[in-house]
Amino acid sequence: MIAMETIQRIQPSTTFAIPGIKAATRVGDLLFVSGQVPLGPTGELVGVGNFRAQAEQVFANLAAVLEEGGSGFDRIVKVTVFFTDITRDLPAFREVRDRYIAAEHATASSAVQVAKLFHPSVLLEVEAVAVCA
Repeated sequence: MIAMETIQRIQPSTTFAIPGIKAATRVGDLLFVSGQVPLGPTGELVGVGNFRAQAEQVFANLAAVLEEGGSGFDRIVKVTVFFTDITRDLPAFREVRDRYIAAEHATASSAVQVAKLFHPSVLLEVEAVAVCA
């Protein structure tokens, strides 16, 4: 059984805090990152109609959460990506991802196409599991 004091809820001050959700939960040396979406620090939707701009914001948010949780892109062990149009957007996603996650740190990954995400203009969501330092 895990003691409650070993569960740490993470919310960087540089990312928008969605009511009722924390950006991540750390349990021991594992960091479970909630789905990151293209919201700027004040909650504005970034890159409406622009997948690449949304992906950049998602990875900026992910970077902040990983850092706050004591981890980094080189310590991610699983990524799940939700697309609204995987055929159109996968190449651009890979270009952005590869700037953050180096080839030598490639990890387990799933890519899923969904009918829609929480807002009709959101084109992707990325969640991750990482090991903490």
